[in-house]
Amino acid sequence: MDPHPKHPREKALKVNLEDTRYGSFAEIGAGQEVVRWFFQAGGAAGTIAKSISAYDMTVSDAIYGKCARYVCRERLESMLTYEYDLTLERLALDRGESTAFFSFANTVSARNYHGTNECHGWLGIRFQAEPGTQASEIIIHVRMLDSENALQQEALGIVGVNLVYGACFLSDDPDLLVQSLLDGLSVNRLEVDMVDFSGAAFEQVDNRVLSLRLVQLGLSDAAMFAADGRVLQPSEHLRKKSVLVERGRFRPVTHVNIDMLDSALTAMEAETGAESGETVAIMEMALKNLNAGGDVDLDDFISRAEVLEAAGHTVMISDYPEYHRLASYLSRNTQGRIGITMGAHSLAELFEESYYKDLPGGLLEGFGRLFKNKVKLYIYPYRDPKTTQLIKADNLEVPKPLRHLYQHLLDNGHIVQLERYNEDYLDIFSPNVLEQIGSGQSGWEHQVPDVVAQKIKRQKLFGYN
Repeated sequence: MDPHPKHPREKALKVNLEDTRYGSFAEIGAGQEVVRWFFQAGGAAGTIAKSISAYDMTVSDAIYGKCARYVCRERLESMLTYEYDLTLERLALDRGESTAFFSFANTVSARNYHGTNECHGWLGIRFQAEPGTQASEIIIHVRMLDSENALQQEALGIVGVNLVYGACFLSDDPDLLVQSLLDGLSVNRLEVDMVDFSGAAFEQVDNRVLSLRLVQLGLSDAAMFAADGRVLQPSEHLRKKSVLVERGRFRPVTHVNIDMLDSALTAMEAETGAESGETVAIMEMALKNLNAGGDVDLDDFISRAEVLEAAGHTVMISDYPEYHRLASYLSRNTQGRIGITMGAHSLAELFEESYYKDLPGGLLEGFGRLFKNKVKLYIYPYRDPKTTQLIKADNLEVPKPLRHLYQHLLDNGHIVQLERYNEDYLDIFSPNVLEQIGSGQSGWEHQVPDVVAQKIKRQKLFGYN
């Protein structure tokens, strides 16, 4: 047998034949799709202490406690905690010295009869890497993309087996574990848009790097993490909220980046009447801007993530080089308003026909996709380094055939000029700051927030020495 089989039946059998693994399965929402593989593979008595499907909401509440929503991380974690603690309570005394216990759980919303629901699920496993050790945990969120309920259930069962197998045999290589999650599946059937590793076995794991790997491997088109490094599930974090995004390289994040986001946030909240803090502000990095010669420099990525977190901002990594695809992704995850802030020079690039060469409808189709979901562009001024002229939305030069379209977007409020900005910051350019840091020049500290300068020096980021 392959030391790391790909087929779910072979994986389930290998887990069943591993005499140190023993635990429980609790599944809500799509039947017993994961545990079924272990029952059918043979040798299940060696692995399964208990299997339960608390399908009824009242029954589920009675066991795991009440919850506002049934397909959410909170419900999954209560299931894992309850089942794991119960397993140890009942079995640890008799066989704890020779058994590594686990509890697997999922809570899922597969396609309903009318096809009107969001098809997604939370899956997790809490486990001992070795008998008697402290628990470790892996939690993932998936979106099921098949059009039929039966196919979605099948995909869910397979990814669940992959997760259990990974916890049992690949916990010492989290990168390989993440890669294995779609063994026997394809990205056309299932998307994994969040992974979170925690506990004793994963003390050295950086979940930000694993979030990046999801996007690199094509398991997801985007991943998010909070200012404190916690990974976030996009639809749960953005649900029903207004969202503002600033795209950049952030090598490093400078005063101009912060001022642009703050200015746009103030304008957006004034328009929507939202209270301060109600809009989610995101610093977004496109995967293409992380690649250097085709590969991602992980040290460079961590440096960017560290300074963005020091500045207190949520971070998104996406595989959406085009703004209209980014806007479509955001609209899928929230019903609130969407704002994108950018410099005037980036706005000019949006009016280049070559930017839309992959769309049959060209530029017009691209703009139709960009603005169809309550999207506004908030434009930060740009100082032309040659003429020193201040370029803003109202004096931006666009190709002559597109001037009427541009004026239409201005007149109807789809493109908004930001009036609150700090002119002293307009001469700051991240590439210049990066060069100064790497070459040991002084003065760069005044071009970035104090907390960012301190972090760069303390952790020697971006080649600082």
